[in-house]
Amino acid sequence: MKMPHNAFKAALAKREPQYGIWAGFATGYASEIVAGLGYDWMLIDGEHAPNTVPSILSQLQAVMPYSTAPVVRAVTGDTVLIKQLLDIGVQTLMVPMVETAEQARVLVQAMRYPPHGVRGVGGGLTRATRWDAVPDYLNTAHEALCLIVQVESRLGVENVEAIAAVEGVDAVFIGPADLSTGLGHIGNPSHPEVQKQIRHAVDATLAAGKVCGILAPAEEDARRYMSWGCQFVAVGIDISLLRQAAKENLARYREPQETVTASRTY
Repeated sequence: MKMPHNAFKAALAKREPQYGIWAGFATGYASEIVAGLGYDWMLIDGEHAPNTVPSILSQLQAVMPYSTAPVVRAVTGDTVLIKQLLDIGVQTLMVPMVETAEQARVLVQAMRYPPHGVRGVGGGLTRATRWDAVPDYLNTAHEALCLIVQVESRLGVENVEAIAAVEGVDAVFIGPADLSTGLGHIGNPSHPEVQKQIRHAVDATLAAGKVCGILAPAEEDARRYMSWGCQFVAVGIDISLLRQAAKENLARYREPQETVTASRTY
């Protein structure tokens, strides 16, 4: 059989805007519902959602028939964990809190087989190879893999030019919540200093010829970041959307106890 097509990576290469949604329920059932809504991509969150390698696998299997492309965020850039995620069929991997070019180079190596990297060979044991049904997988796997590094700290922004320039890094994703917290503006990614650092990270990424993405559940934020050059933007979070819709529904019948607002900081 042919190597499974990475629609997300192909879309980035065309420089087309990609609207995404965060999937945080950590179940295949919920992820399949989200995958059928028409978003270009969805983030299966292994950092802040209660996901494990088996639960991520079940979600990849659940969303496979749909056009929404899965992106998986690892809890860490650990090489062994990355090996497991790639072996279960993750093709687009996001790694949080990347702060140096050297850290980015290590991640690139984790995505590739020797002599260009350190990824272990699972062969017929792995879903990625479709249990040895994909011809010449070892020599061609990197062509279908996409590495997204998250820049979300003061140090990361300081080093963003060097990070984005690393060969094998396909895209940089900015995390406004952690960045604002690290800059001393907890819960306020709209602070002018935070916005200045975000703009700098976007500009540096584009100058390196790479694609930039960001999380922006508030519409005005999303449109501003896209005008700056962000190509793939997560415009919603499934958990927040459920909570918001449920509270609005209840408020039709009962006086609301609090103002219903969408999350701006995650």
